[in-house]
Amino acid sequence: MRVRVPPPASRMLLIAAIVAAVLWLPTGWGIAVVSAATVVEVAEVGFWVWLSRRRAVVVGAETLPGSRGVVVVACRPVGQVRVEGELWNARCEEGADAGEEIVVERLGPDLVLLVSRAEATPN
Repeated sequence: MRVRVPPPASRMLLIAAIVAAVLWLPTGWGIAVVSAATVVEVAEVGFWVWLSRRRAVVVGAETLPGSRGVVVVACRPVGQVRVEGELWNARCEEGADAGEEIVVERLGPDLVLLVSRAEATPN
């Protein structure tokens, strides 16, 4: 999921208010309309910033713990795994051969994934 960007509608509202204020409204009303539109714009941007910071992390290495992947280069104890379509260096203390399924335990130092072999699921 991506962070949402404020829709252009609010920017259009501000532009329309400025154009209306300059072309058609008397000076007193023009200042009031532009001020109100500016307040609405600032409030909306503040709302979108607040909303985007409130959400959980959805991208990056922080989301990998618990993900499943496949060993590409045997981990004895260091190798490479493919998790969510990306190739990562990994450390597997118990060892895992190429083609085995793994589970990411946590992110180690230097962006090395600490992994363990996945439990075989019964049929």
